[in-house]
Amino acid sequence: MSICNICGRELFSEKMYCDNCGIPTQISSDKSKEKLQTSGKKKSKSEIKILILFYSMYGHTYRLAERVSEGVRQAEGEPILKQVTELIPEESWNDDVKKTKSLMKSVAVADPTKDLEGIDGIIVGTPTRFGNMCAQMRNFWDQTGEDWMKGTLIGKPASVFISTGTQHGGQETTIISTMLTLLHHGCILVGLPYSFKEQMTMEEITGGSPYGASTIAGGTGERLPSTNELKMAKALGQHLTAIAKKLSS
Repeated sequence: MSICNICGRELFSEKMYCDNCGIPTQISSDKSKEKLQTSGKKKSKSEIKILILFYSMYGHTYRLAERVSEGVRQAEGEPILKQVTELIPEESWNDDVKKTKSLMKSVAVADPTKDLEGIDGIIVGTPTRFGNMCAQMRNFWDQTGEDWMKGTLIGKPASVFISTGTQHGGQETTIISTMLTLLHHGCILVGLPYSFKEQMTMEEITGGSPYGASTIAGGTGERLPSTNELKMAKALGQHLTAIAKKLSS
């Protein structure tokens, strides 16, 4: 006798599918019972792990990532802050890039073959490149085929935060196009609901939308994330972590 590893119903014959939920995978009775006994336990604060995966060239996305981390901690989660591998040769960096890289030197570089394992949620941060994620972030995800095959991120909540040079330079398309990759991995997409009213202000030019947190950097990167934008980044971390806790309980 075996037990369906999705719904827990006993299967009295070897079948390709469970009659109850239609899922083809089955596991042995002993393993199933152990899984069912442990799956109902709520995770403690230290067990809710949220990977904050980002790339930053001039520091704008990094500043947002730091606030996202604060939000995760405030929601009693454990933020895992990691940057993706740089692809631009160091000899091509200007002084501003060198300054940013120096600020981020203590941030670990993500391993696309290992770092998606064992997390309860993921928040991706990227600057826009023609309305899409940057090449450095794309490079990371293009190496995650094994986790895609295993379904590592299926059912895990995922959010996106971004930076653009102008108001209309990819504020929404960059988030939405990044979400396509997360959907292929089976993630549950989490945006920034209108209950976070900072995105509705008419008092200033600001990033932020129901799709996620964002900042407007200016054509030469002269504008740093505003107080309003940083507040939304923190709120995004809190919001996703709260959902991850519910899904993990």
